[in-house]
Amino acid sequence: MFVACDSIIERRNKILLVKRKFEPFKGFYAFPGGKVEENELVEKAIVREVKEETGYIIKPIEILGVYSDPKRDPRGHVITITFISKIIKGKLKNSIETEPKWFKINEVKKMKLAFDHSKIFKDYLKWKKKKQTFWSTK
Repeated sequence: MFVACDSIIERRNKILLVKRKFEPFKGFYAFPGGKVEENELVEKAIVREVKEETGYIIKPIEILGVYSDPKRDPRGHVITITFISKIIKGKLKNSIETEPKWFKINEVKKMKLAFDHSKIFKDYLKWKKKKQTFWSTK
């Protein structure tokens, strides 16, 4: 079993997605992230992976959830921890493996995302709605 990490990054009502160039995500848009190396903290892994894939240095804020989809990797089952993160610094760039791009939230709702990323996005919208409701009542 592999452990992976993803990050949802929103800015000005847009979500950052990456289009993968390699299997198993080839041609799909997904949230930036990747594999957690052996003996690596998940929080360190997501910062490393997002920087490699997008050029941004992020700070993980909160865990949205833990996801699992056996189709995600042909080598074995993957558990993915998904963070909500904010950008600290950096500049958007392509990598060898990905093409990052900002999409309006309404655009993302209509997109077919890779594997469990559609479920992750729906959970994010629920989380966002709860946070707005919570803060608006204070």
